Parts: sequence; C-alpha cells; structure tokens
Amino acid sequence: MEPLKNTSEENSPIPKYGEKARNPFKPTAAFIGASWFALLTGVTGYCIGLWNATMDLNEKGYYFTILLFGLFAVISVQKSVRDRSEGLIVTDLYYGLSWFATIAAMVLLTIGLWNADLAQSEKGFYAMAFCLSMFSSIAVQKNTRDAKMFEDKEL
Repeated sequence: MEPLKNTSEENSPIPKYGEKARNPFKPTAAFIGASWFALLTGVTGYCIGLWNATMDLNEKGYYFTILLFGLFAVISVQKSVRDRSEGLIVTDLYYGLSWFATIAAMVLLTIGLWNADLAQSEKGFYAMAFCLSMFSSIAVQKNTRDAKMFEDKEL
C-alpha cells in the first residue's frame, strides 16, 4: 500500500506568492520568552532563597558569587563553542578557561552545599535553581545571538 499524502494548498510547506517564509532556524517568540522566564525564575528563586536563609552574610556572598561566576562561565562556553562552529577564531586558552570556569563553578557549589549546615531540601533547592539558571542563560545567549544574526541579514 502506498502512504497517504495529506498535502493540500493549506498545509503545503511551500509559501504562497507574496508570503514571507519563516526561517526554521530563527528562534520563536515563545522559545525566547520561555528562556527568559526560566532564567528569571532560577536567578530570582536562588536570590530569594539566599535572602531568607539563616546563614552568615559571608556564606550568602559565597553562594551569590558562585551564581554570578557560573552564569558568566556558561555564557562564555556557549559563545566560544558557537564561534568555533561558525569558523571564528577562538584561542585554545580561552576555550579551555571557559570550560574550567564552568566546571569550577559547579564544583564550588557542590562542595559548598555538601559542607553547609542546611536541610537536604534547602541544598536541593539551591542546586536546582543553580542548574536552571545555568541552562536557561545558555538558551538566552543562543536566542540573543540567533535573533541578532537574523536582524542583520534582514537589513
């Protein structure tokens, strides 16, 4: 039996005359919004948790600095990986330092939480908010760069 083909004028992948075809590589508004929402949720949740924590101020500063360090590190990794894939020159030193900083931020958070006098649920909350922030910052950086690339091409 032959497969059923459901192609009609309405669901044809070929745009009609005069219509602009949407580039499948351009990030959608929904994905951009979801990425920003996830980033703000992770960072805000992490900071609210630190604000309400009963730990010393120097501990709060340690965890906040790790969050900022980790955000910068993963964005740097995303940028250097993307630059290399697009044929732009990225030195091995910068590429290696980006990965080292990312791994160091994760290890420092893990060691800090392992040795902290916090409830297990609180430790899990900080770890999950940190992971959500790291992942979503990569998505936001990717979306920003993709959107900028398409803006430049449309001009």
